[in-house]
Amino acid sequence: MSEPRMSPHMLGIYLNDHLAGATGGAELARRMARQHRRSAFGADLENLAVQIMEDREALRAVMAALEVPVRRYKLCGGWLGEKAGRLKLNGRVLRRSGLSTLIELEGLRIGVEGKAMLWHTLLVAAGHDARLEPDRLSELLDRARRQRTALKSLHDTAAAALFATARPEERESVVGP
Repeated sequence: MSEPRMSPHMLGIYLNDHLAGATGGAELARRMARQHRRSAFGADLENLAVQIMEDREALRAVMAALEVPVRRYKLCGGWLGEKAGRLKLNGRVLRRSGLSTLIELEGLRIGVEGKAMLWHTLLVAAGHDARLEPDRLSELLDRARRQRTALKSLHDTAAAALFATARPEERESVVGP
């Protein structure tokens, strides 16, 4: 009797949707790291950006192991979604504000939460599909949890700086341009 397998069609949709989100998240993390290079957030954001890009590649490796083809149109959608997210109003017409940083950190937090759910789901599925590596999935889930903690700290710092009663120029130095 052969081992039961996940529905290839549903699995493909699920993983490609997460890959699209990971693509947008990696773009956002990279851009934030670049923009905050000289701010108090710089080193943390650079570290997170590297990890988020590595996690995206880990997802692609899982998809390859499961023989799930990458749907390029979904990747393009994730990439375009991140670009469209830059068009939001932030209280300024031509440049970023501290509010931009806060909203972008919230976007990363949502993405990392989704990624943690992905790794958790695949870890559950690993009990039914030998192509999935439980130890690797556990490592990825643990890393997502650490990222969640780091982003919460950055978000709390940005929120406190943005909404504190300090003068605007003092807030800018903490939350970035």
